[in-house]
Amino acid sequence: MDRFDVVALGELLIDFTNNGISSQGNPLFEANPGGAPCNVLSMLQNLGNKTAFIGKVGDDFFGRMLKERVEKQGIDSTALVFDKEIPTTLAFVNKLENGDRDFSFYRKPGADMMLTKDDVKKNVDMLMNTDVFHFGTLSMTDEPAREATKMAVDIAKESGALISFDPNYREPLWDSVNTAIEAMNYGFEKCDILKISDNEVELFTGISDICEGARKIQKDYNIPIIFATLGPDGSMALYKDMVVKKDGYKNPDTIETTGAGDTFCACAIDYIRRNGIESLTEDGLMECLNFANAAASIITTRKGALSVMPTKDEVDSFLSDK
Repeated sequence: MDRFDVVALGELLIDFTNNGISSQGNPLFEANPGGAPCNVLSMLQNLGNKTAFIGKVGDDFFGRMLKERVEKQGIDSTALVFDKEIPTTLAFVNKLENGDRDFSFYRKPGADMMLTKDDVKKNVDMLMNTDVFHFGTLSMTDEPAREATKMAVDIAKESGALISFDPNYREPLWDSVNTAIEAMNYGFEKCDILKISDNEVELFTGISDICEGARKIQKDYNIPIIFATLGPDGSMALYKDMVVKKDGYKNPDTIETTGAGDTFCACAIDYIRRNGIESLTEDGLMECLNFANAAASIITTRKGALSVMPTKDEVDSFLSDK
């Protein structure tokens, strides 16, 4: 069995992103490949990692399109399953006037929710031969994917992989906030690397000071390293007794923020995989945050994420101009 740098499990879907108005005055939406775990893998591929994805799509036009795009990015799709009965999950992403996004999901059910423990069992070798295993909460909104996710986490963790977790909270997909918080709690208990947004820190802890809230999560769950994203204000890393913060890059060419967090997450995972998690330095973490912030800024100038992640050379060029 080949060894992988990063294996991820979770949702793979179509993000329909707003692309203007038709001549008849109707909104136009562009079908972009998406889903946070695969977005992360796509950026990791661009950074020179060998990656694989575990998930399920519908046996339909969208599912076949997603498989083709995943493979085009170089991500191993051996563990991508086609569901004969349930269609591929769709998400419509509408940018609001204040810059926020409004999500409408077509996932009642969607194929990504149908991943089973048997699907995971068929890919045990993959999970036992990876340096990092990455997952989020959206594969835990419903059964059977919830138990499949937990099985995959246990296999990877027992095999010595670092566990990376991104809550990626999307309110419309949960039957209640409490159920989502339970899934976050599970991820916090299992992970070595946590990427979390400012709004997720506040949701989970009730603390508006993001550094204080992230510190509480780190202490309560003994998480080795936390990366907290702060939207346009940048990001911070909490490691041992250190808090390292780096301002973000406000890009005048920004058109939407879809995929920015995933791009950042991939850069953070890449840094930890290459440098280890035992003896990180303040200077090294500042370098990591700077690169990740820049990459996230670049993706905000593009529609979609999975197929248009920046290359390392593009990020380096962006930074050289600053």
